[in-house]
Amino acid sequence: MESSLKDKQLYEKIAGILHAARQNIIRTVNQTMVYTYYEIGRMIVENEQKGKERAEYGKQVLNELSLRLTLEFGKGFSKRNLEQMRQLYLTYSIAQKSSAQLQSEDNQPDAITVQEHFDQPILKADAKHIPLFTLSWSHYLKLMRIENPEERRFYEIECAAKNWSLKTLQRQFDSALYERLALSRDKDGVKQLAEKGQVLEKPADLLKDPYILEFLDLPDYARYSESDLEIAIIDALEHFLLELGKGFTFVGRQVRFTFDEKHFKVDLVFFNRLLRCFVLIDLKIGELAHQDLGQMQMYVNYYDRHVRLSDENKTIGIILCKDKNEALVEITLPEDNNSIFASRYKTILPAKQEFIKLLKEFELP
Repeated sequence: MESSLKDKQLYEKIAGILHAARQNIIRTVNQTMVYTYYEIGRMIVENEQKGKERAEYGKQVLNELSLRLTLEFGKGFSKRNLEQMRQLYLTYSIAQKSSAQLQSEDNQPDAITVQEHFDQPILKADAKHIPLFTLSWSHYLKLMRIENPEERRFYEIECAAKNWSLKTLQRQFDSALYERLALSRDKDGVKQLAEKGQVLEKPADLLKDPYILEFLDLPDYARYSESDLEIAIIDALEHFLLELGKGFTFVGRQVRFTFDEKHFKVDLVFFNRLLRCFVLIDLKIGELAHQDLGQMQMYVNYYDRHVRLSDENKTIGIILCKDKNEALVEITLPEDNNSIFASRYKTILPAKQEFIKLLKEFELP
């Protein structure tokens, strides 16, 4: 029995090393591919522009280049792909105010090219004009289509930090994650999104308004109960945690507590590891009422006084509702409120343009 256990442990250790090695190989291959495409893009731009910032692009040159490269190296060098490599360089080169991170200061000597790195086992962005690429080529194809450089930087940072797949990146972009986070921040907060991604330092950093729950497959105007909504969230818990954001762990649903011989239940309870606090969520399928805010205040007070540990921060309460009156929320909650929040939710994916328009209005002086 003991020998069998040791054999299993040995297998798990070796399997772990092999899985890690495979992932490292994939990352290295992806990194090498992106740097190679960046270098090809640089060569194309310098050849076509001939030192001018904007010049007529030679379509015939690309056509001929595509035919010759495809003949020798196979697929992957269509005219369209070469145009994308060119765009990668234009988007991430210093001259275009790169949204990739740079490893050197401006006063260092002129950079060597990516080609001069190829003798090294692993490419490193340690030259002045070479951005640090950490994602796959597929990720950069999507990122290059984001026109706003600050928004592009935000998604690039979040992809690297949270290991987002291309599908997850697309979903977060389609649900206007950047705009929804930016709408709840001041100008410095919006700038921080572009420089550091989503950073959790205070309770308000958790919030989005609205939350997009299209993955629940509940039609926007269908008749469903709060129980139906709760069950749908539990069934799609992984997606819901992604929508909530960083650091959330699930504690329970319909979590019961009792005082003065009366029983109460919190719809959903989470713990955020980064803010080190409980996060209580109450679900409302209609418009928010002031009684809902009072009930959540009671839930939060109970957790603060009877559940949280001495080294944990104060509890946060979030009410997810179909609609809310901002004036009612403002007059009901205390002016120094930093624990009770109300956010809307949508069960269909709204047009991203709606959030862009709101963000532009928000930025007006």
